[in-house]
Amino acid sequence: MTVKQPFETVVSVHGPTVLRVCRAVVGPVDADDAWSETFLSAMKAYPGLPADANVEAWLVTIAHRKAVDITRAMTRRAIPTDTVPESPDTPAPERDDDLIDALARLPDKQKQAVAYHYLGGLPYSDVATILGGSINSARRSAADGIAALRRSYPRGTTS
Repeated sequence: MTVKQPFETVVSVHGPTVLRVCRAVVGPVDADDAWSETFLSAMKAYPGLPADANVEAWLVTIAHRKAVDITRAMTRRAIPTDTVPESPDTPAPERDDDLIDALARLPDKQKQAVAYHYLGGLPYSDVATILGGSINSARRSAADGIAALRRSYPRGTTS
């Protein structure tokens, strides 16, 4: 019989993976919100999760749904002003703006397949379930996304 881990352990083990997936799907600005919403929702549902469930796939599925919610909400946001608020005192984590731009240019299915498989570490069967397609279509979307990233992402260039 499998014993469930405490939820705090689940967050510390799977938190970085969920954050990488959120960053890839919704971008760095909204990733923290998606991550927080994912674990808030997961915390409420965790007691009812079977002990033998694939927790990582379950969390990535929740993150996918939260990312879709955030993407939909973006269309209803207020128009930003021309004044920029002061930046926080804590430094932002390093991010690769070229990679973020390259990911943003991918079609949604390719971006999500790349995020879930390569950043989330999920097998194609789980990616297919999340995206609502076949394993072969998930594999094709991820391969096409990686091929597009290889063409557009300036790896190893020096200035």
